[in-house]
Amino acid sequence: MLFTLIFYVVVTAFCFWRVFTKAGHPGWACIVPIYNLYILTLIAGKEWWWFLLCFIPIVNLIAYVMICLGVATNFGKGAGFAIGLFFLGIIFYPILGFGSAVYGPASPAPAPAV
Repeated sequence: MLFTLIFYVVVTAFCFWRVFTKAGHPGWACIVPIYNLYILTLIAGKEWWWFLLCFIPIVNLIAYVMICLGVATNFGKGAGFAIGLFFLGIIFYPILGFGSAVYGPASPAPAPAV
């Protein structure tokens, strides 16, 4: 069971690294807890406060679905792919990272407030 967990974490991190790199963000950001969710929000083209919505119970489900939709849209995929990212990320994130999908944001990601 421990081997399976380690394998899952390594594969997920590797796939997210590729997705982050394709989107023009540093790959190492995927292994930093909480920061990786913030960068994923930027990749989705959402405002920074969407990141905060992910910490509110029940609201986090809706916010993450919308983030997945933004990520899918910015990689040229549709709503069905976004649902796949939400429910079967272990399959759909490798498709984004290693497939032919190209990151082209529908709207530029907002600059983070300092």
